[in-house]
Amino acid sequence: MATSSEQIKQLREQTGAGVLDCKRALDETNGSFEKAVEILRNKGLAAAAKKADRDASEGLIGNYVHMGSKVAAIVEVNCESDFVARTEQFQTLTRDLAMQIVATSPLYVRREEVPAEIADKQRAVYREELVDSDKPADIIEKIVEGKLDKYFKEICLLEQPFIKDGGVSVGDLVTDSIAKLGENIVVRRFARLEVGE
Repeated sequence: MATSSEQIKQLREQTGAGVLDCKRALDETNGSFEKAVEILRNKGLAAAAKKADRDASEGLIGNYVHMGSKVAAIVEVNCESDFVARTEQFQTLTRDLAMQIVATSPLYVRREEVPAEIADKQRAVYREELVDSDKPADIIEKIVEGKLDKYFKEICLLEQPFIKDGGVSVGDLVTDSIAKLGENIVVRRFARLEVGE
């Protein structure tokens, strides 16, 4: 089955991939749109992983002030070039990240920034909750680590579900932007302000 230019156009609009990549993906999947999207996504994730070590010293400060001007956030998002920083997609990403921060009040950008003493304190709390259970020690440890993982997903920006699409994490959103824009993107830091806090 020949791939139509309309199929390529639709796939390109949805994924942001190049025309030739869209054509190849559709040809490879015999015109299956869903499978082509999956192929392009995997290819984009692989490309994004290769870019992770590249220096990202350009970028923007994104901001969002919630209606009523009682809550606001700013976020520094870095990329490799000023050219990418000026694109509409990058600017939308920074605004979406600032909106996410206003809505969900994360405490850290990534899990690695959580101080060890805070993680240890949470582990102790979760162990204490399970002290009277009849579960073996190794099962208790798995439960504790599962609860700690859930805690990190609440307090770490990149691990939170994206407010505009709960099926995607904020980290996945950034990775998709890396794949589409072709540059390393790093969420550097953020601040959230709320009147009276």
